[in-house]
Amino acid sequence: MRLLVTGGAGFIGSFLCERFLSAGHQVRVLDNFDPQVHPDGVHHHLPPQVDLRRGDVRDRAACESAIDGIDVVVHGAAAVGVAQSLYRIEHFVDVNVRGAATLLQCVVDRRPPVSKIVVLTSMTAYGEGLYRRGSDGRTLRVGIRSEEQIGRWGWEPVCPEIYEPLEPIPTPEDAALMARNIYALTKRSQEDLALSLGSVYRIPAACLRLFNVYGPRQSLSNPYSGVLAIFLSRLLAGQPPVVYEDGKQTRDFVSVHDVAEAIVVAIESTAAEGEVVNIGSGIARSIGEIARTLARLIGRPEIEPTITGQYRRGDVRHCTADLTRARRLLGFEPKIQWEDGLAELIQWARETDSTDRFLQADQELRRRALLAEVPEWPGACRA
Repeated sequence: MRLLVTGGAGFIGSFLCERFLSAGHQVRVLDNFDPQVHPDGVHHHLPPQVDLRRGDVRDRAACESAIDGIDVVVHGAAAVGVAQSLYRIEHFVDVNVRGAATLLQCVVDRRPPVSKIVVLTSMTAYGEGLYRRGSDGRTLRVGIRSEEQIGRWGWEPVCPEIYEPLEPIPTPEDAALMARNIYALTKRSQEDLALSLGSVYRIPAACLRLFNVYGPRQSLSNPYSGVLAIFLSRLLAGQPPVVYEDGKQTRDFVSVHDVAEAIVVAIESTAAEGEVVNIGSGIARSIGEIARTLARLIGRPEIEPTITGQYRRGDVRHCTADLTRARRLLGFEPKIQWEDGLAELIQWARETDSTDRFLQADQELRRRALLAEVPEWPGACRA
């Protein structure tokens, strides 16, 4: 096959290109080398066999040229970062929505049509994950917490009807998409655009809803990249990782190797066509404990995380992947063990230059009043 990977010079894309090449496919990359991700403007991980095109998915001519002669498109190019999207609104909508629309326009105009498109989207679209009520086992969704709710009931979401504590459980793909941050909304738009146009034009399309992807090659100097890279950058500089809330919020982390495998299977199989599929580990891990684990693994267990007790507006408390559909359609099962994946990430980080820019991003949130103190209400019944 001849494959195009947009954003292919980045973290996930570079691993994907290697997988495709090793399988004997021809690979083309379209990447604009955003300086936030590529500060030196150079790719460091793409094999020389890749047909690299420097260009932007918002550029119609660049997209038309990039898909010429291509069989399969993997769309991974995006502006990434939940917090940053709240104040770079125009940029995120422009890159993620107009960029996807421009690429898809070229896809549907191409004759003959491409044989498949796979779009990499995000679990952030869910907002809060799925919860279960202890009193009767009923499952339910809750909205994004407000400062007032946290001040009254504590960090954990509660049942809005009887204010009963809830148990987080894995979230399936048919759960309502309740996020309100700009990044999540743009990734949701990508899904809608790809699946609707794929159906209308009979171009097989699949969307892989990625949870928190980690691994080597993730930018350690980008303060809006994954939380593991941000924490490692701080620790390697001898600084404590900064954790919002009380550190007990959880996320689902999946290795970039498992993600690349899932993308390959989604291309080779017809089972996920017309579908959205969660790609995660299915395991919830607390952010505070992760900070301590990384400190221990790099040999600095004395560096305790700074737990701020502050609420980053719009953040979710818990969200973990339900992998039922991924197992059924793709035979997907995460293979990389957690501590093995962390060891690989740490080894790579030790050999890579990094600049800790976390404080710059944190100060921007404070300047825009996106970090909130959560005073306890008088008479509150906090858990």
